[in-house]
Amino acid sequence: MSAIRPAAVAGMFYPGASVELGRDVLAMLEETRAAPLIPGLPKGLIVPHAGYIYSGAVAANAYALLRPAVGIVKRVVLLGPCHRVAVRGLALPAATAFETPLGRVEIDPDAVAALRGLPQVGVNAATHAHEHSLEVQLPFLQQVLREFKLVPLVVGSATPAEVAEVLDALWGGPETLIVISSDLSHYHPYDEARALDRRTVQAITDFRTDIDHVQACGATPVTGFLTAAKKRGLQPELLDVRNSGDTAGGRDRVVGYASLAFWEPRRAYDAEHGRTLVGLARASVVNALGTGPAVAVPEAPWLRERRATFVTLTQEGKLRGCIGSLHPTRTLGEDVVANAAAAALSDRRFSPLTPEELARIEMEVSLLSAPSLVLFADEGDLFAQLRPGVDGVIMACGGNRGTYLPQVWADLPEPRQFFANLMQKAGIPADTRLTRCQIWRYQAMKWRESELRVH
Repeated sequence: MSAIRPAAVAGMFYPGASVELGRDVLAMLEETRAAPLIPGLPKGLIVPHAGYIYSGAVAANAYALLRPAVGIVKRVVLLGPCHRVAVRGLALPAATAFETPLGRVEIDPDAVAALRGLPQVGVNAATHAHEHSLEVQLPFLQQVLREFKLVPLVVGSATPAEVAEVLDALWGGPETLIVISSDLSHYHPYDEARALDRRTVQAITDFRTDIDHVQACGATPVTGFLTAAKKRGLQPELLDVRNSGDTAGGRDRVVGYASLAFWEPRRAYDAEHGRTLVGLARASVVNALGTGPAVAVPEAPWLRERRATFVTLTQEGKLRGCIGSLHPTRTLGEDVVANAAAAALSDRRFSPLTPEELARIEMEVSLLSAPSLVLFADEGDLFAQLRPGVDGVIMACGGNRGTYLPQVWADLPEPRQFFANLMQKAGIPADTRLTRCQIWRYQAMKWRESELRVH
């Protein structure tokens, strides 16, 4: 018989209505800083757990890194401190699923079974019943991962070694993400809190295990995770650190928040990645023209990440087709294959490509970061925030939308002319004020076939 742990703080820490909650979480994710274009997913996150108006934007900077993880991360090990009912060791719930306004998340029975026999792990329904430190993380996880199983653990009186032993049992591979829920200092004056929180963040990135509960309410799960992460050579990255005085509160007594990601060693995208992507694009076009076999996407992990791409076809230096994705909805390999075929056959500006033209066609693949919403007061503020040649731009107004890749700045280096041309492309009236539009920016890496000597 299944038992559901219902949402306990919906309507208090975050919106209680599903539509409003989903909209708010998406807005926070869209307003995050653009992440560097590097393959790989974080193995662990440290995120705050206050009400969303206070710490949601800080947490979003960590959760935004998981947008490529759909279909890869299938289990989330979630640890947070107890605020209401004290517990010895680490406590699993009696429930078989957690519920939020966005739906239910099943608890992973295999993970629960793997923890049997560890003396520091027990079941305690009471400590889970009203605990917010775990619950507030779920809507973010539901939004970015969609489907996953959960291992929720409330951490009470335990040593870092005992927490690390639990994490060792559940560490797994790319399918497992570890999330540690913790705020930083509580109720100090603004400047004092900033100094204290800076020292705590430094201690975390130094993998110190002497962090106490004055520095972080989740010090026990944090130090246990740091013990396990250091042993495995994870690399820390500070994403954001603020406090309630920066977000939605006064500055007399503030609460500190930080978000950090922990990565296994990564290699940046390079020419080898580019050769693979451009090779997939050409193979896709050959197949679409009926002159080659179906495309087999290699089983490389980086090709399974959800990424957005554009594929551009040129003939003797002139555009012959360009189709792409602005948001990551498919795996990287699938997205290149689909966009290449569409660029060859479905770009309405051009007639479909013919087999006879193929030898004269050059392929270019652009890999896009997730778009980040630009908040600006006026035209001058917008132009000051954008980086010509670096930022691609998406513009939306009145139901019309268009984009220019970063390389378009080479032909339109003056911002006013850049936006005038983009508005014309998108079908937005020329006299529309930019302040009436929504603007997103993204970064891109591009690989051109001739530069890679693919053929």
